[in-house]
Amino acid sequence: MVKKKIKTAVFISGKGSNLKNLIKFSKSKNSPITVNLIFSNNKHAKGLLYGYKHKIEKKVFSFKNIKITEKKILNILFKKEIKLICLAGFMKLLSKNFIEKFNGKIINIHPSLLPRFKGLDTHRRVLQSKENFSGCTVHYVSSKLDSGKIIIQKKIKIKKKDTVRSLQKRILKEEHKIYPKAIIKILN
Repeated sequence: MVKKKIKTAVFISGKGSNLKNLIKFSKSKNSPITVNLIFSNNKHAKGLLYGYKHKIEKKVFSFKNIKITEKKILNILFKKEIKLICLAGFMKLLSKNFIEKFNGKIINIHPSLLPRFKGLDTHRRVLQSKENFSGCTVHYVSSKLDSGKIIIQKKIKIKKKDTVRSLQKRILKEEHKIYPKAIIKILN
């Protein structure tokens, strides 16, 4: 018997390379998910183009009034029977109330080895701190920024010649590998 795939929403704010990767992954035979909805807080997010390309429903919200926006998003998520939310470069914090409504069903990818270097501008801060290693983390979303339980991490050695851009590119490649692994880990 074929296992039914879990309906998933992906939240983005920018280029959407992790979204593109999750869409590709969702179409593979061993994937436990389908990407059914894309949410963005940025109507100019390049990642929205993947939604058009793959005929996935997209919704853009301004987040000016977080309470009202989150209420609308939750209504859509429940109506569409979404069971998992993947944050992929989503640059807004979700409220404690929103997170509790989707308790244990929201995951995020972050470009550092959490709990170190939470928040923004990660690669610059890692290089300034003269770290030997960096990496990426998939974690559950909690009401505290980048503090939820870690699902999976990938560590990479920082090279002497690394710049913010080169480190970002190398870590992004690893993000594309571990996000699907984390999804398989929590859903299988």
